[in-house]
Amino acid sequence: MPFAAIFVPNFTLQAIVRCEPELHVQPIAVIEGPPPTYRIIAFNRLAEKLGVTRGMTKANAEQFQEIRIRHRSEPQEEAAHRALLDAAWSISALVEDAAPDTLLLDLSGLTRLFGTQEEIARRTLARSSELGIDVHVAVSANVETARILARALSGPTVVPEGQESRYLETLPVGMLSLSQELADILERWGVTTCKSLASLPVLSLSERVGQEGVRLHAIASGKGNRPLLLTEPAHHFEEWFELEDPVDNLEPLSFLLGRLLQQLCTRIAARVLAIRAVNVDFQLQRSFESTAQPAREFFNAKSSLPIYSCSLKLPIPTVDHALLLKLLRLRLQSKPPGAPVRKIHMVAEPDRARTTQGGLFLPASPDPQRLELTIARVAAVVGESNVGSPQLLDTHRPDSYQMRKFSIASVTASIQEQQAETRSGFRVFRPPLLARVQLLGKCPTRVSFQGMPGKVVHASGPWRTSGDWWEDNSWQEDVWDLEIHFPSESPPLQGFYRVSYDVRGERWYVRGVYD
Repeated sequence: MPFAAIFVPNFTLQAIVRCEPELHVQPIAVIEGPPPTYRIIAFNRLAEKLGVTRGMTKANAEQFQEIRIRHRSEPQEEAAHRALLDAAWSISALVEDAAPDTLLLDLSGLTRLFGTQEEIARRTLARSSELGIDVHVAVSANVETARILARALSGPTVVPEGQESRYLETLPVGMLSLSQELADILERWGVTTCKSLASLPVLSLSERVGQEGVRLHAIASGKGNRPLLLTEPAHHFEEWFELEDPVDNLEPLSFLLGRLLQQLCTRIAARVLAIRAVNVDFQLQRSFESTAQPAREFFNAKSSLPIYSCSLKLPIPTVDHALLLKLLRLRLQSKPPGAPVRKIHMVAEPDRARTTQGGLFLPASPDPQRLELTIARVAAVVGESNVGSPQLLDTHRPDSYQMRKFSIASVTASIQEQQAETRSGFRVFRPPLLARVQLLGKCPTRVSFQGMPGKVVHASGPWRTSGDWWEDNSWQEDVWDLEIHFPSESPPLQGFYRVSYDVRGERWYVRGVYD
């Protein structure tokens, strides 16, 4: 039964560099601790060449002008760990979350799907690299051997079955995660490698250091196998980005949003899912640090909200990060935040990817993604409340409706409802047409509107409606359904119309025509 281990070297540093890829080619150090006693806890090779060491103070590190200093970010580490889990779940559903920087995978039966163990290891490396994480991957029939080799050796390492001890024998015994007490004992004995530990008699080792020594002896011999403690796959996708300096302009903010959206889309696509909605929280600066700074057009300095939220709900799930970025830009242009942004928290709601049957010669039309972008552009001009699908309100007020966001589900439900029950169509005139009506008694006999005189053939009504009498915009109407014949038209016309009499305004209106 083969196992794979994924290890992220220098995990604290990679969690930060993953959000700022330009730092790959720059010396960088990560600090932690209470101010002003910041200490260096992680750094890359370029910083090490400059002379940066672990435990160095921030003041000492700042003496190197080329170095870039970042604070440790636990939210970014959590996001990087979840991205690592997404990469592992895209390969195998049986995953153990061993540590923030270590995952263990059961590869049983996956050779039929992905090929040889070497190809699985390379695929795991490639998938992790797509998510912005450089990892070590080791494959072995022994899970503990795979875990140790992933921490010790870079690149994909595949151990042939039965040769685990040969790969472990040169490694230092400290790679076995010893307790401090046992490490001191082995150091006094002169046991420094896994080979020297595996050569010790098991019974004598058990008598002197107990069961921990027996367990480590089996691991050093390449025989320490165990079942995995499986982690249930989660569908929670979020990304964080904390800025060193607040951003008060749309262009640099869009650049950061595009980077986070690309990371989310890559993670969700690796799980064979798509994005249904995106929620973004911006942590804002409470006040400007200097009143002498020029005002920006993108921000309104009067607002003092600490959190600004922005959300997108898509009618069709997608993994197109460029489309999502355009929609977010349009949303922020129409409703910008009120202060410079210091931190970005983005959460994506996943859904199943939409599949469609394409034509042989023509693409599916219209493209739903382009339609959503067009609707967003129109909403940025006329306002979101004026774009969408009309929805009737639960009232008797004539022509009362509201606009709701367009969605495929609502349109499909409306079509199914119409198919289930046969109804006649009604075309509403907006605004209603002013009419002149002649009465015989209390019943309309002749109607004229838009220069067309007509004779009433049949009349049904009136239905009297009124409401909102306690408000200034109350209404009171008498409604008739009339069959009208227009003999003066060529050819003569005849149709069914809805005509109402506004009691308060003392006027007649034609509300619409029945199909």
